[in-house]
Amino acid sequence: MTSVERSPLIAIVGPTAIGKTAAAVELALRLDGEVVNADSRYLYRGLDIGTAKPDAAERRGVPHHLIDILDPAEPMSLATWQDLASTAIADIHARGRLPLLVGGTPQYVAAAVEGWRIPRVPPNPPLRLELEREAAANGVETLRRRLQAVDPVAAAKIGPNTRRIIRALEVHAATGLPISTLQGKGPPPYAALEIWLTMPRDALYARIDARVDEQLARGLLDEVRSLLAVGVPPDALSMSSLGYRQSLPAIAGTATVGEVAARIKTDTHRYVRQQETWLRRNPRLVRIDVTAPGWRDEIEGRIRAFVGERRGDV
Repeated sequence: MTSVERSPLIAIVGPTAIGKTAAAVELALRLDGEVVNADSRYLYRGLDIGTAKPDAAERRGVPHHLIDILDPAEPMSLATWQDLASTAIADIHARGRLPLLVGGTPQYVAAAVEGWRIPRVPPNPPLRLELEREAAANGVETLRRRLQAVDPVAAAKIGPNTRRIIRALEVHAATGLPISTLQGKGPPPYAALEIWLTMPRDALYARIDARVDEQLARGLLDEVRSLLAVGVPPDALSMSSLGYRQSLPAIAGTATVGEVAARIKTDTHRYVRQQETWLRRNPRLVRIDVTAPGWRDEIEGRIRAFVGERRGDV
């Protein structure tokens, strides 16, 4: 299937706090679009302040898919998210509207746009616990050698990443096949235009720092307390989100609010650098500086031209 025959998908990506959501809402209003969430933190109900999740007023009537679909203690695999996103995108296309894939989790965007093949092997908690204990007792290198024996390609690619090594061993135990042969990229399922929102690093850091101060003033610590009070474990995946794990020491009485603020800011700056490292690997991305005059109009024009070419309008 050629790119003209594939249905269009617009991806709006960029680092934390760059303004992806507000930009996507404005573009959706102009282009008869709907937003599909590609931010892993927006999936969880009750994680609102610390994730800067858009409320109803900020969404301005634009439909948002894959937001608030999980309880905070529930897991979410990349494969499951990919399936949910594919269903949402197909539904939007079926209604003649334009899907905008929006978020700061690069793996989510890549999985959707590039058609990643992801093994549909459910988690095996007893095996994971056994392997985690082995790694804790003997070091991750023992697990890596075990993986190297059954899947040297994956072992070389993964390196000393305990979580990914355990997942590779888990998949091999369930299927008898190396994870490296089950993974890969299929044909791209959509004709995708990928927009990367950028701004000077110092300006972005200033925006992040101001947002952290605002989140704490709005009650971030109370939000974390409420999650813990309803039984969300401190080690739940959702609680590892930026702003949440750094708040736990303050709630335990071992850190001040000022120390929490400083840690969130530092860790968010680091995460931004990681996001940008990932994004730079993608040669398809069109960079748009959000500090430049008329940048929203430029994006709108690019999208209209892109969609029009595929509909035969130009």
